[in-house]
Amino acid sequence: MTEEPQTDAELRSAEVSMVTTEHFALQAARSATIAESTGRANVFLGAVSGGLVALGLIAGATGVGGAFTAFGLVLLPTLSFLGLVTFERVLQSGVEDHFYGRRIAQLRSYYFDRSPGLVRYMFSVPPEGRLQMQGLPVRRSHDLLTVAGMVAVITSVLAGSAVALLAAAVSHHSLIYALVFGVPAGLAILAGLMRAQHRTWTRARGEVMFVEEVPDGATHVHWHAHAATSEPPSRPPAPPSSPGAG
Repeated sequence: MTEEPQTDAELRSAEVSMVTTEHFALQAARSATIAESTGRANVFLGAVSGGLVALGLIAGATGVGGAFTAFGLVLLPTLSFLGLVTFERVLQSGVEDHFYGRRIAQLRSYYFDRSPGLVRYMFSVPPEGRLQMQGLPVRRSHDLLTVAGMVAVITSVLAGSAVALLAAAVSHHSLIYALVFGVPAGLAILAGLMRAQHRTWTRARGEVMFVEEVPDGATHVHWHAHAATSEPPSRPPAPPSSPGAG
């Protein structure tokens, strides 16, 4: 017994169902990445707060002497290491959220392509504004506003403080030596972390996820998730769409 072929209405209904299910799954994935970034940042900030309180109690109980220096030289590098691993993970989560946002923006363009009349009832923006509508950073100035940027600043302060404390201990508590070694160390670490974040974001924004993103005449394309082929496939015919919707 053969099955009857599906009508156009049935095929479109199934297509819409699959797209909306994908949209819901991507929204849930974005929520998970944001929650993970927030949770890891909270753990890091909690550890920093507790450690600095303990350092203050040691200073109050023993004074700024050998015990304080020894405790600080153990605590500050440990917190700096925690900051580095937190920075790396929240940066990864931010990039994952970026890719989820791009996929959601692509699905929204599908809605408007298939039903141009939705432009009157749903919020739409030009294609270049789709990522901004998803709350994703698109300029380098936004690097300091990310969770990874916040963690980078705090980590660089902790690492610079550790270097300054070591320099002060070696130089018999000289403030000049502490500043000369601690401040450049902190600035260098901050510059390195921000450069690493910028390079990661630049690479992520340059990865191709959809066929229409392939530049005309391109022969080698950096596909997202390291696709096995570097040859861009032929472009499928684009459905009719209302101008500027997305």
